[in-house]
Amino acid sequence: MGVEITIIKEGKGNIPPVGSNVTVHHAGTLTNGTVFDSSRKRGQPFNFKLGAGQVIKGWDEGVAKMKVGETSKLTISPDFGYGARGAGGVIPPNATLVFEVELITFK
Repeated sequence: MGVEITIIKEGKGNIPPVGSNVTVHHAGTLTNGTVFDSSRKRGQPFNFKLGAGQVIKGWDEGVAKMKVGETSKLTISPDFGYGARGAGGVIPPNATLVFEVELITFK
């Protein structure tokens, strides 16, 4: 499957180019609704370099198609997420992940 993008709120800005530093708010859940991460709960957005492999492949591919101000649901298959290894005892092996991501800005 890769990454499936469902737009929740349309953005009005530009799409970030590969190599840009993007700032997002996100909430990550398993398909059963268990929340495993939320930048909003921490009160701090998350920054990463787009296309540099700093995040899972589903994020690099999904965020690269978003406009500034957009909020989308990214449904990410295990091969574009954490695969057979899972992550940190919180994400089980071969888990499909669901992220709500808001692209705040990029530079």
